[in-house]
Parts: sequence; structure tokens; C-alpha cells
Amino acid sequence: MPRCLTIPVLVAALVLVVMSALPARAQVPATLVADRVTVAGEVLTAEGNVEVFFDGTRLTAARVRYDGARDLLTIEGPILITGPDGEILTADRAELSPELRAGLLLGARLVLDRQLQLAAGAIERGGPVSRLTRVAATSCHVCNGRPPLWEIRAETVTHDEIARQLWFENAQLRIRGVPVFWVPRMRLPDPSLDRARGLLVPRIVTTDQLSSGIKLPYFIPFGDSRDLTLTPYLSSRTTTLEARYRQAFARGDLTVSGAISRDDLRADATRGYLFAEGDFRTESGTRIDFDLQLASDESYLLDYGISNADQLTSNLTATRVTASSYLSYGLVTVRSLRPGDVNDELPGILPYLTWEQRLITGAGGILTLTGSYDAAIRPSTADGTGRDTTRFSLGARWQDSWITPGGLVFTGTAALDWDHYLVAEDTTYPASLDRWTASADVTLRYPLVRSGRDGSRQVLEPVVQLSWAQVSGDTPPNEDSTVPEFDEGNLFALSRFPGEDRIETGPSAAIGLTWSRFGPAGGSARLTLGRVWRETADPDLTSASGLDGPVSDWLVAGSFASPDGLRLDARAIFDPDFGFDKSAARLGWSNDRVDLGATYVFVPADPAEDRAQNASEWNVDASYRLTEIWTLGAEARYDLVSDSPAFAAIEIGYRNECVAAELSVSRRFTGSASVEPTTSLGLSVELLGFSAGRPARGARAACAS
Repeated sequence: MPRCLTIPVLVAALVLVVMSALPARAQVPATLVADRVTVAGEVLTAEGNVEVFFDGTRLTAARVRYDGARDLLTIEGPILITGPDGEILTADRAELSPELRAGLLLGARLVLDRQLQLAAGAIERGGPVSRLTRVAATSCHVCNGRPPLWEIRAETVTHDEIARQLWFENAQLRIRGVPVFWVPRMRLPDPSLDRARGLLVPRIVTTDQLSSGIKLPYFIPFGDSRDLTLTPYLSSRTTTLEARYRQAFARGDLTVSGAISRDDLRADATRGYLFAEGDFRTESGTRIDFDLQLASDESYLLDYGISNADQLTSNLTATRVTASSYLSYGLVTVRSLRPGDVNDELPGILPYLTWEQRLITGAGGILTLTGSYDAAIRPSTADGTGRDTTRFSLGARWQDSWITPGGLVFTGTAALDWDHYLVAEDTTYPASLDRWTASADVTLRYPLVRSGRDGSRQVLEPVVQLSWAQVSGDTPPNEDSTVPEFDEGNLFALSRFPGEDRIETGPSAAIGLTWSRFGPAGGSARLTLGRVWRETADPDLTSASGLDGPVSDWLVAGSFASPDGLRLDARAIFDPDFGFDKSAARLGWSNDRVDLGATYVFVPADPAEDRAQNASEWNVDASYRLTEIWTLGAEARYDLVSDSPAFAAIEIGYRNECVAAELSVSRRFTGSASVEPTTSLGLSVELLGFSAGRPARGARAACAS
């Protein structure tokens, strides 16, 4: 029967064997287990299921023999050494000198990080450096008698465990045993290295406008916290250099990306873009964010498939939040990329400051003091079209809640605000305006809760709100309240305008009913119904918002989420005749095989919102895992008004234990004076096992019988 022995000479020898095959570690006692152990003179032999356990490392062999007179240790295989970091070493036979940290393994196979395996005629170890001869390297599953999907054959391979690099000499790439590429010398990172300088996965790109080309990204790390990726993009119609720089700081991070191009689309013009974003926190708790977006022209981002955005927004923001205060200030700049927009006549420079301080009053309730500054500045100096507006505001708001013994919840609010406006470059308004606003509301809620026998919980909450607001003074220009919305978020707001330049006035009432259900397994459902009544209609509330008359349209909003990943969110506004004025819905489903998102939007025409016709479209984004190896993805956007597609894309992915490939085809059907409809084709193939920090986790191929 197996015996567990502590034999100093053999254990010490085997410890050195393990240490010679793996990176140096602190020496600790080892344990030997074997079916039979015999000693004849100075020769010790262990046979039958030999196992050695040493500092997280496990060695198994069929037979171990130590000759003390010759100081020679012989191990007969199959030999398997498994290290604590996942490295695996196998061989048929080994002879090592116990007092030396070097050795020779014959008929050996080295598996790095459970990914890349290197089969060699011999492995010679000298400290942390191993030299392999007559090598075949692959991360593919190898079936008996068949060449793997891909392999690299090399005359010699040198593996440096400290640098975690592999140097191949006289290397040849083979696909199913057929040589396709040769290189005299190359260096690749071993799979345990997270960040390595070198060429990343090339990508072939084909578009109607830029023809066929190739992207060759090159990764350059600068320590553990900084890196730079340079990507030349070459085709018959463009010469482009893309770049991305990233840096992590102790209190934040920074990412800068951009490109510079010379192409046939705009002769003799240098084109490009620059995006940058950062997020930092100071020791005092202030958060500083910035986002920079620049492009040389309106069509560059679309031409190169960088972004579908129709405007560029840059901002610099500083925010500090405490238990009782809030302070945020910054600058936003906006540049439109939409055809027909004149940026000089749009408010493209928007500085702002917002301050709040909450105080608990002795009489009860919370008093909130507010102050703000914002401006809308246009580059143009023409009268009217170049109007610049600045607003300074101060306000005080008090709020308190009471709960009656019967469960009714009363909430009361009273507020007083003062706004001072400065207007320039527009003679239709005075240079200085002042406005005072007083408002109050009372809200009554009556939440009803019921628990089901199955562990579910339901909540039914009717809500009634009575509110009043009065404005005195001047009427300022409307810069921020031109597109009002009506949804469950502002059903019980004092004003449903999105900004501060317009305020709902007079007495009004709002009613709502919300039903919620929470399932025992984690699913939930929610439904909200509401409507608003006013004494008089507000002319600044648009027809498309559903709020333009004395009585608003009905608002219906609901959501559903199941424990298995299905989610539905929908909102609709319909008139008393049940005609839908505005609607939107989002369906999502996510599990191990499916990731689906589908959106439907309908917005009616409204000249007050600068929309001459209805807008309606479907947007679908889905991916499906056909098998453990194949995945299929698709994206589509369809314009229901014009009854034509706007965008379509399909992506096919293949990934097993040793290779990842992706083929994508997309078509943008819409165009303008500066942008043409475009079809794009992309292809990338990656040999797994060498990618720094990206383990090969695909499904393992099965061998045919």
C-alpha cells in the first residue's frame, strides 16, 4: 500500500528538481508519496505513483532513482510538474544534478499559464531561463495524428521567466500543418504577462469610401500606470495614424485618443479628431471631470467609423457633495455636426455654477438655499441670431412631510426664487431683466401594501397634488425650455419645463396611481398612470409634449423585469380619444446565450419643437451564442416614417481555445451633402495564448473518433 515517508536525501533532491523546473521559491519541507521505496547501498528508488508536494507545486512520476555515489537523480515518466501559478511541465525522462539549478528534460512539453504549450525535443534549464530545441508551440488542443489548427515551429525557443518573454528563432507559422509564414527571429510575451510592448491583433477594414486597408496597432507600456497604442491605418485612399494614451493616477485616470489623416475624400486637407476624458478626485473630496471632443470637419467621425454623434460636446466640471451641501461649476461647449445648423448662431459656450445648502429648521422640515449662474453665448455678433444670455438666481425652498395614524402621507413645499438676466446682441429684449417666482404645493399619498402567500409583495399608491405658482417681473428669452417632456419623473413637479427660463404658473392639480409588484425570486413590475389639470393653458408648452391644453394627455408608464433577464420599459402619452401622441418602449433580454435590446420611438410633428414631420424608428441590437464557439451579432435601425433602413450591421465571431476571429459587415444608408452612404467590412484574427492579459477561455475543440 502507498507510504508517506520523510527521507532527507531523496526529498532534498526532489526539491531541487522542482525548483529547477519552476521559478525560485523559498525552500520548505517537501512530502514524498510512493507505492514502494527501497534503499540499496547509496541508491534510493521510489516506484509506483510517485508524488512530491512542495510549496504549492506537485510532481508526479512513475519512478524516481537517486544515486548518492554519482550524485545523480533520474526521473522516469510520464513526468508531470504543476506549479502554483498554473504552469505545467511534462516529460518522458529527466536527469538532473540535485545541487545544481540546471537540468535537461528529454521529450518535454511546457504548458504556460494553462494556455500555451511548447513541445520540444529537449528543454535545458539554467536558472530562470529555459532553452527549448526543435519546438512546436500552440494553444490548440492537439489530437493524435493530426496537426493542430495552428502552430509555430521553431529551431529554438528561449523562455525568460523573469522577463516573461519568449524568443523564437527560425520560426514558421503553420495552419493545419501547412507552412504559411516564416520569420528568422521574433519575440512574444508569455501568457502570464499582462502588459507587453509589441504588435497587437491586426485588423483588415474595407469601406466604400476608403477602400480596403489594414490597421496595425502597436502597444507601448510605460510602467504599470501608463501606455500608448499607435495604430497606422493604410489603404489606397488614406494614410492615417491613430493613437490612444491612457494613464492611471492615485486619484483618477486619463484617456486621450485621436487620429490624423490624409485621404482622397478631401484633397489636400489634413483631417483628424481628438477626444480626451478624465476623472479625478482631490484630497478635499472634490471631483473634477473633463471631456474634450474635437473634429476637423462634420463628416470625419462618420467616414472613419469612430462615432455616429451629431454634435460634439466638451465639458470641464468640478463637483463637491457633502451631507448638507452641493456645489458644481464648469464650462460646456457644443458644436453641431448636423447639416443645416449654423454653429455661430447656436449657444455653443455654456458656463454654469450651481450651489445648494440644506438646513434643518427648528420648526421642522428642511430649508434649502440655492444659488446659480449660467450663460448661453453665441459666437455670432449679429443682432438676434447672436444673442448672449446670462442668468443669476437665488432661491429658498422649504419642505416637510407628515404621516397620519391611518397611513396618509402629506408633503408640503413652499419656494421663493429671484432671477436676474443680462441680454446682449438682441434688441428685442431689454439689456437687464428681473423675475420673481413664488410657488407652493401639497401632495397626498396613500400607499397600500399587500403580501402574497408566494412571498411576493404588492404596493398600490394613489397620489394627489395641488400646486400653485406666480411669476412677476420680466419675461426672459427662452434658451433652455423649448422642448418640454411629460413623464413619470415630472408628473408631480412644480414645473414640467426642462429648464429655468419658463415656469408653469397658476393653480394646477395632478393625480396619479402607481402599482408595483416584487416577486419572491427577484422579478418586479411597475405601472404608473397620471394626468394634470390647470386653470389656464400655457402657450409655451408644446403640442407634442401632451401638456399644451388646460388638461394634459394621459401618461402611462410601465416596466417589467423577470428573474431570467427579460426586461421591458415603456411610456406613452395618449389623448382622451386614446390616440397616441408620443410613445417609447425598450425591450431587453440577457442570459448566457442571448443579449437583446430593442427600442421603439414615436414623436409627432411639432413646428414649436422644430420638427416638420413625425419621427419614428426601430432600433435593434442583439447577440446570440449559437454554440460554445460561434456567436452572431446584429444591429439595425429602421426609419418607419420614410419606410427605409437607416443602419444595419452583422457580426460573426468564432472563438475556441486557441484562435479568435471576427467578421463584421455594416451599412449606413443615410447621407447628406457632406456624408455619403457607406458599407464597411472588418476582419480580425487573433492567435490566443500570446495575448498579454487575455487568457484563452474559448471552448476546447473535440477530437473526432
